[in-house]
Amino acid sequence: MSASLIRRGLELFSEKDAVKQKKSSSRKSALMKRISTDKQGVQKRIRQIQRPGGSSRRNTNSVKDKHIRSALDEYRKKQKKSKLGLNLKYFLSSANKTQSSHATKIVENKPSRRACHQPDRPAKQPAEESVFTEEEFQKFQKEYFSNL
Repeated sequence: MSASLIRRGLELFSEKDAVKQKKSSSRKSALMKRISTDKQGVQKRIRQIQRPGGSSRRNTNSVKDKHIRSALDEYRKKQKKSKLGLNLKYFLSSANKTQSSHATKIVENKPSRRACHQPDRPAKQPAEESVFTEEEFQKFQKEYFSNL
């Protein structure tokens, strides 16, 4: 190889290095323009910008996302409506009535009732017995009504 070819190769090689240096310096200056002049957090901000996706990663708000959020808000608004009227209609309809005797049995036998809240059970009253016998009634009836 001749010396002239070697010189030309070295010149081309040095030109490639110069272009790389110019690109990197222009890239750094472009990054510095995108970053605020605060001294703190500059390196971190440079790393964030140089990541794939760059600074667009921070701003994820898009029209698509806003549309989804508004749809969710509409859904939540619909869910917040009171169902009281429908529930009252359902429970007050005649199809769902239970007999009062069944309801009282359920309430009385509920295991979570406290002893102090137990209702007083009515004492069974013995059948009233008459002091007079049937024979005495008939005798009285004959005496009383026969005089009339």
